[in-house]
This record gives sequence, structure tokens and C-alpha cells, in this order.
Amino acid sequence: MEFHLLSIYVLFCLALRGSNASLPAEVYWKSMLPNTSMPKALQDLLQPEFKNRISTSTGDGGSNENRYGTAYWPELRKSNKVFIPSKTTIFFLYDDLLPHKIMTLNFTKSNKTSNFLPRKIAETIPFSSNMLPQILKYFSIKPSSKEAQFAKRTIEDCEAPNIRGENKCCATSLESLVDFVITKFRKKVQALANEAEKENREQKYTILKGIKMIGDNQIVCHKQRYAYAVFYCHTINATKAYTIPLEGVDGSKAKAIAVCHADTSAWNPKHIAFQILKVKPGGPPVCHFLNCDTIVWVPN
Repeated sequence: MEFHLLSIYVLFCLALRGSNASLPAEVYWKSMLPNTSMPKALQDLLQPEFKNRISTSTGDGGSNENRYGTAYWPELRKSNKVFIPSKTTIFFLYDDLLPHKIMTLNFTKSNKTSNFLPRKIAETIPFSSNMLPQILKYFSIKPSSKEAQFAKRTIEDCEAPNIRGENKCCATSLESLVDFVITKFRKKVQALANEAEKENREQKYTILKGIKMIGDNQIVCHKQRYAYAVFYCHTINATKAYTIPLEGVDGSKAKAIAVCHADTSAWNPKHIAFQILKVKPGGPPVCHFLNCDTIVWVPN
């Protein structure tokens, strides 16, 4: 029944696109957030480019194996193997957030990604560790595949208890993402994401003048690796978000978003940030850039 509904929805979406009409999720956004522009990172996930009923690609997510924006809770995984990029700047100390500072960045954008499902369809699909075998079967994902590992980890992250000062939600549709934001900020919000003239190119960038603190009460939504678009949205106390103007060595411009955490005492002691920066939980404020498919929401 669910596959039948999904097939009907795909045909409906294609018909709408052919007539330049809005998809249902776009209509919902405009009705609930009439004064908020939708970032391109979200618009791209509304395109109904389905194959085999639904995309089973979880996306490559760049080189970010650790999804540094979400793994803050104290409990350790069975494997503590950590991938640390050799050149690209991910984490940095707040004291380094200064004009003229040079950092190596890569505004990665995956060529393969998973799209949003409408809420009515997403709600018919199980999203629970207890139902993982059924979920894998639903999407024709082999249990031994990387896609299965990504799906398992995404669900586990969503089910993990909140850390101190965190309020979170895993949104399995654009509509549920909008609802979560409205419960926190109501309807007067801004939705922000990275903007870069050059993507998928690692190079050195210089921080320009004009660093702006956009909020100390923000919601950050990280796209997860899953068969369809799922966002891990959370608020964490003692954080501030910044927009950072940058210029690459090739002259291209970018505006990156970074979040700085003043209190890291509840983080996993083996968190990648501590290994890179050589600091400990509860030490100096730690900042990190966000992925290009991460959305930051701030009250307007």
C-alpha cells in the first residue's frame, strides 16, 4: 500500500513540476513561514527525481564520517575509530575567529542525495531500531551494505538521549522540520545555510572583516545519511552562531556559517574536536563550520 501511494505521489510531483506548480511541501512552507526564504539546500531536496520508487542512496556526505554536528553525547560507541581530515579545517578555537585568519575549507556538495518525502508518506514508514530489518527490506537495502550501516547509525543517533542542555528532533519530512522550528521560534525566523561561489574545491580561504553573530538561541538541522531526507535538528545551550565572510586564494567568495560552543563539558571525551584541537571537555570554546546541507534557524 505504501509503495502504491509513493508511486502515485511521484507521478503527481512530476505533473506539478511540468506545470510549474508548487509541491505540497513548498505550499506548506509558504503557509507556515510566509516571510522566510527557503535555502537552496532545502529546495534541492524537493525535486522529485525518484528511481525505483525512491532513492536508496544515502549520499556521500563529503569526507565527514563523524558528522561532527551531532555526536556530542557522552556514551562511547563500540568502535572509537575516528577519521581526522589532514588539511581541511573543521574545528577551531573561538580565539581563531578573527579577520585575516587563513583556513583550508571545502564547501562540499554531494552529487547523490536523498530527497524529502511528504509527511503523510514518511509517517507510514517505520523509523525505529526495532524495525530496522523491515526498513532495510522496504528500501531494498542489503543488511551488509554501507547504506544499512548509515541507516542504523542515523536511527540510533535520533533515538539517543539528549545531552545536558540539548533539545532535539529528527524530522523525517520538510513539514515536520517546519513544525519543530515553529514550536521553538514561532513563525518569525530566518533559515540560513552556507553560500559559496566554488563548491567541491579544497582551497585556502581568508576570513574577511564583517563576522556577524546571528544568534545565541539557534536551531541547527543536520542532514543525515538515510534513504530519504531526514534532518537531526537540535538546540544546545551556551552556543552562538556566526556568519563568516571568506575569500579563496582564487578570488572566489563564500559566506560560511559556524557554531561556537562555550560549554563542552558534556561531550564525549574522545570527540574528534578534542583530538584535533588538543583540548579537553570543559576547556576553551570550540567552534566548527557546518556542512553545506546544514540549516541554521534564528529568530527574526
